[in-house]
Amino acid sequence: MTSSTATNPVRDRLIDAAEICLRAKGIRSTTVSEVAEVAGVSRGWLYRHFPDKVALLGAAIVRLNDAFWSEAHALLERVEGLEHQIVAGILHGRTAYDDPGALLMKLRVEEPEEFAACAGAGVQGLVPDLAAFWSRYLIEARENGEIHPDTDIAEASEWLARVLISLATVPGEQLDPGDPDAVLTHLRRYVMPGLRADPAV
Repeated sequence: MTSSTATNPVRDRLIDAAEICLRAKGIRSTTVSEVAEVAGVSRGWLYRHFPDKVALLGAAIVRLNDAFWSEAHALLERVEGLEHQIVAGILHGRTAYDDPGALLMKLRVEEPEEFAACAGAGVQGLVPDLAAFWSRYLIEARENGEIHPDTDIAEASEWLARVLISLATVPGEQLDPGDPDAVLTHLRRYVMPGLRADPAV
């Protein structure tokens, strides 16, 4: 959680409280009254900062989303080479059920309609979010000659996002996604050849 700042400490405290309630009860079961109580303010004071529950919980979700992607970029910026970045990304994605991404993933899966209503257009789609996240690494890999020079970044980013969601979240019998060496081998056999192939073929 983010500590309160001097700019608007009450608003930040309310967002902190909303996050606590979301972790404990989810979107549907969280009430404005509970958030106000956890924040130590009156409902009236809460409504001075947020017009309704959707705006309040949406602010908490957007902050979590920003924190998750910032943390992931900071992690991958320390890793050299696309295949190693993908391995790190998968391992990080598997920790999305820990923190700070746990709540985002949980809410997206368990309360998709409520999540979409609260999050707004900027945080609704997991595949578009993840594709946008990976595009910079694919551009760098294309420039470094790690993938085909004619790779369509938008198309490849979305494909990679779908692959990574599957590897990180869908159980299987042939691959332990928690084993970095096994994941690297899998990537070298199946994923990297796809990114190196001529997209015109």
